[in-house]
Amino acid sequence: MPYVNIRITKEGATVEQKAELIRRVTQLLADVLGKNPATTVVVIDEVDMDNWGIGGETVTVRRRQAAGSGHR
Repeated sequence: MPYVNIRITKEGATVEQKAELIRRVTQLLADVLGKNPATTVVVIDEVDMDNWGIGGETVTVRRRQAAGSGHR
């Protein structure tokens, strides 16, 4: 029984987008590893940008800095 945990920043992924992620990841495991889709578990965790750090800074700060410099 495969278990896949996807973590993304909470930035407004739609219900439809999350459903597509679940569907495609499930299908990928079936196609590549021959896993049974009926027993494949996919969980999506959405993390607030203030709770996700990269390089010693929160994603909130990094995005603010990128927006200020014209880069994304």
